[in-house]
Amino acid sequence: MSLSRAAIALLVGITLLAMAGPALAHSPFTGDTQERLAAWLTAALLGVFWLLYVVGMRRIPPERWRNVLFHSVALLGALTLLGPLDDWAKTGTAPHMAQHMLLMVVIAPLWVLSRPLPQLIAAAPGLYHILWGPLLRIVRYPLACAWVHAVAIWFWHTPRFYMIAVDDPWWHALEHASFLLTAGVFWWAVLRGAPRHAPWVLLALLFTLMHTGFLGAVLAFARAPLYGEARSLVDQQLAGLIMWVPGAIPYLLATAWVAYLWYRRLVRRMA
Repeated sequence: MSLSRAAIALLVGITLLAMAGPALAHSPFTGDTQERLAAWLTAALLGVFWLLYVVGMRRIPPERWRNVLFHSVALLGALTLLGPLDDWAKTGTAPHMAQHMLLMVVIAPLWVLSRPLPQLIAAAPGLYHILWGPLLRIVRYPLACAWVHAVAIWFWHTPRFYMIAVDDPWWHALEHASFLLTAGVFWWAVLRGAPRHAPWVLLALLFTLMHTGFLGAVLAFARAPLYGEARSLVDQQLAGLIMWVPGAIPYLLATAWVAYLWYRRLVRRMA
């Protein structure tokens, strides 16, 4: 499949997803006026991000597997943010947590692995000093990135702000944006960091694994619903298990990979 065909396929997929909302009866496009506006804004931002990549990949062609990965993850992101899962998250803590985990430990690291930055910079060089340059300076400090990501996670999982995001589509969209942005920066520092930063990367991964696991355990072992009496305790406990167990796997895999690379570097230095 050519690059242009892959790009057109992604755009058509997002458009069909939006148009299929009424047929599915479970989509942010079928909500009230504010929910539809927030959904269309989210779709527009995804479309702009995709368009920048498409323009950039014509100037700096990516490796085929990275190109396929980027488009696949973009489609997964559209389904996660604009599909039925977003509607189910309004009434269920477990689907809401599944949505969060997809954004933070699946979509964000896979986008980082696709290495879209050369294409994004090539498409809009003027954005480098405004957006990409500051982010590249931040990712030199893995532990700081982990702290910023932790603040976003705990902020949006406190009962007050969790319910604000559930009840207001604009706050919900802001929540998703903060998860994607801080997770993207965190995973960039982890997966694309300099080899000499490996000890700090491992510490950042350990810190993130511990505090997300603790939050998952709090939700799993709580004796009463934390997010309103309307939500069942069993649903909340399942949400905690989703964060605690499956949510930990990407961090463990990243820890093993970074440790392996660090070990190889140490062996080469000793040799």
